[in-house]
Amino acid sequence: MIRSIQQPLLLAAGLFALPVAYADPSPPPVGWTGQGQAGVVLARGTLDTTTANAKLDATDTIGDWKEVVHFGFLYGVSGKTSSAQRLEGTWETDYNFNKKTFVFGSINGENDRFDGFVYQVALTTGLGYKFIDSDTTKLTANVGFGYRRLQTETLAAADANGFVARTPGPQIGDGIGMAGLDYLQQITKTTKLTDKLLIQSGGQNTSVANDFAVAVSINHSLALSTGYGVRYNSAPPVGTKSTDQLFTVNIVYSFNQPKK
Repeated sequence: MIRSIQQPLLLAAGLFALPVAYADPSPPPVGWTGQGQAGVVLARGTLDTTTANAKLDATDTIGDWKEVVHFGFLYGVSGKTSSAQRLEGTWETDYNFNKKTFVFGSINGENDRFDGFVYQVALTTGLGYKFIDSDTTKLTANVGFGYRRLQTETLAAADANGFVARTPGPQIGDGIGMAGLDYLQQITKTTKLTDKLLIQSGGQNTSVANDFAVAVSINHSLALSTGYGVRYNSAPPVGTKSTDQLFTVNIVYSFNQPKK
């Protein structure tokens, strides 16, 4: 009696185990991957000049979810006068509907001591589409809308000690539309080209940020990168220019932190 019951039970257990045994295994969690880069220029003589910049870009993918993080820092001083000081950051969460289409939510902010704004922060959401997603070429576009908060400030010329007088203006919020492009091209086995564009437009102004870079690998983890960045604002505060440009030569370190 016991043997007659055991046989069908064993058969049923075997049938249920077949799909598990022959199913494709789920891809293992990747963990955080990305790169950090930094560059420093020191000039010593009649007028001492120091310029430094650093960036961190990282992503983490878990199933259909993807987290994207960016931090950037720029510092410059000429003699006793500070000439550049910017801190920027972005956090974005993507959910993939399929291999091509995803929905995103992001927050990005910037504090630049020389662009006429105390701060600028935007919270956005929208849709993204991967037009090209091969091993050598990637082109992704996204469009959406959101809310932006900013505060202007008036800058006075630096005094003899290098101090700049700053008069904060009103804090303003408005709705914005946004669009972005992210392009990557692996030109050769060791040379990679990237370009990132972000446009945010609202009632107060339209801002455009574009970062272009060419990186040449030194080894598996290290590369040398030359970059050109542009920041444009259609309505800059009084005393500031509408366009800022930045040329960089950085050492890049790529990392991969596997999940345990």
